[in-house]
Amino acid sequence: MDVQTRSVPVPTRAPSGDTNVYLLGAEPAILVDPATQTPELDRLVRDHRVEHILVTHTHPDHVGAVDSYAAQTDATVWARYGRTDRFRDATGREPDRTFTPGTTIRLGDTRVRVLTAPGHAPDHVVFEAGRSGPILCGDCAVREGSVVVGAPEGDMRAYVTTLRRLWAIDPPALYPGHGPEIDAPRETLERLLSHRAKREQRVHVAVTDGAETLDEILDRAYEKDLSGVRDLARGTVAAHLEKLDVEGRVAWDGRRAAPPDGD
Repeated sequence: MDVQTRSVPVPTRAPSGDTNVYLLGAEPAILVDPATQTPELDRLVRDHRVEHILVTHTHPDHVGAVDSYAAQTDATVWARYGRTDRFRDATGREPDRTFTPGTTIRLGDTRVRVLTAPGHAPDHVVFEAGRSGPILCGDCAVREGSVVVGAPEGDMRAYVTTLRRLWAIDPPALYPGHGPEIDAPRETLERLLSHRAKREQRVHVAVTDGAETLDEILDRAYEKDLSGVRDLARGTVAAHLEKLDVEGRVAWDGRRAAPPDGD
């Protein structure tokens, strides 16, 4: 399946400052994550018969032009079943149809399949382009750096599961929401899993050593300068604490952490 990419500038905390918009197929085509309108993206849409518009998740830097391109193309706009209120709040419009994990959308003689991928956002999905084809992975992975998974929006347990699921699928490529194509998916997914495991270990050790508040744990879990991103790091540490609490490895009430009872 033909996959075309256009990077568009949007207000985003992603290091690239851009969001990737994807066009799958040609006649017909699917538009994925139309974050904003640009002349280049306008031309791409105009030159193809766009029949469907999909988003990996409803963060503002992925949905800003859903309504305008829907009006231009008369395409069917899809949202995740059970998350239509969230979709409407983000896009300003009702979806035409809803999908669930496993839904397939026909595209000529092939299809796009929806796979669940929560963690970065509760409504996050990914799209498999053709049978055993590349996966448009939204904000599940990036080729360099890491993905923000911050509480209360992010769920670290779900995110780690999503990375492991993508590793098991082993697609030929991942097309991320930000940054360049990931042409070695398993290598990148293993790096991201390792990064999360190391951060989690530092958070756990901080609590074991007596850190209680979020800021105390944050200062021990990170060695690098957090200027400009401290709020994101706080959310990440909170997400790790929530995961550790569910697993019984720390006690975390949203304000203070401690080793679990009996330790």
